[in-house]
Amino acid sequence: MNATDREYAQELDRNDPLAHYKSQFVVSDPDMCYLDGNSLGRLPKATITAINEFMTREWGPEVVTGWGHWVDEAQPTGDLLAAAALGAGPGQTLVCDTTSVNFYQLCLAAIHARPGRKTIITDAANFPTDRYILEGIAKQFKLNLLIINNEDSAIATHERITPEVLAPYLNDDVALVTLEVIQYRSGARSDMKAITDQVRAIGGLVVWDASHAVGAINLNLDANGVDLCVGCTYKYGNSGPGSPAWLYVSTRIQQELQVPIQGWFAQGAQFEMGPVFEKADGIRGFQIASPSLMGIRCVQTAFSMIKEAGIDLVEVKAGLGTQMMIELYDAWLKPLGVELNTSRNPKERGGHISLVHPDASQICVALRQIANVIPDYRTPNSIRLAISPLATSYVEVWDGFARMRDLIESGAYKTVKEGGSRVT
Repeated sequence: MNATDREYAQELDRNDPLAHYKSQFVVSDPDMCYLDGNSLGRLPKATITAINEFMTREWGPEVVTGWGHWVDEAQPTGDLLAAAALGAGPGQTLVCDTTSVNFYQLCLAAIHARPGRKTIITDAANFPTDRYILEGIAKQFKLNLLIINNEDSAIATHERITPEVLAPYLNDDVALVTLEVIQYRSGARSDMKAITDQVRAIGGLVVWDASHAVGAINLNLDANGVDLCVGCTYKYGNSGPGSPAWLYVSTRIQQELQVPIQGWFAQGAQFEMGPVFEKADGIRGFQIASPSLMGIRCVQTAFSMIKEAGIDLVEVKAGLGTQMMIELYDAWLKPLGVELNTSRNPKERGGHISLVHPDASQICVALRQIANVIPDYRTPNSIRLAISPLATSYVEVWDGFARMRDLIESGAYKTVKEGGSRVT
């Protein structure tokens, strides 16, 4: 059966072991094709119950006494997230703060753990926040920030940093390399183990940003020998807008690192309120402050669902879904002048693909306003489309691509005006 036949997608749904999870999410418009779970996941119904119960059964009646059992929730929630999606054992992950804060903390800790080394390496296609934070760190500590121009196709294919691309930039002055597990724009997937081993061999450390990967693929952090990793929870993690992020520090290097923000939660004898900072043993030594309890409950609900489903099955569905997208692109969109900027190799991508068109911004607006399809747009010319494995059906993907084909083929997208929202 050909992917261009809607029955093909229906058959995938019939045989999908994860199909029943879609009914566990709030879907207010069944006709909408929501293909932006790589940006914000749908709301699990169980989260509504969890938040209501926290307010009415805990915060309301317990007030401040609730801190007796709330105080350390960042750690067991980190263990849950690690078991569900990171392929990581307990005692290495915290759910806390934002990805940006965690990224700053771990990058600077890694740099300071390699005194005398003055070079930081990242890539031009990396997420802006990561690049901006590194720029600030380099300026403050007079370091050399080296940016690989992987937006140049002569250097990297689909923005993908491979060991071969990275090798010419490595030497004994490199303290830190930091890359995305999945490139936010193109969807390219990095070989975490190969690059981590490569950088470790020259004495440097790698901080991985898994924001566009966690909840779509099995990161296998322990098996891949990863030292440091950060990520968010509101994309494929379905934990809600602004939900707390997470950080992972391997037990191998926890004693070696000291994060720059020495918060009181990282103090060994926290409630003695002592005059001198003494870092707590274990992963708590990387926590700054009080956990966001309502945000953490959202993470607990969503990642319990991922753990129940099984991250390996989640990754299989992401691979099948993006493969169907590519087959539909070949049949329907390539003849219309759309270009594919994501690898055809399922081992080199995650849960989203990137399509390039000169009118990408206008097409994205029209998809929302005319076709009831939700993608997102990334400058300068990318349309990102994702399958969020627990919340998205194959038919939803198929219908979204059919509507996009019709919109571009007819030229109807040209009737809409761009803009109207600062968010794309």
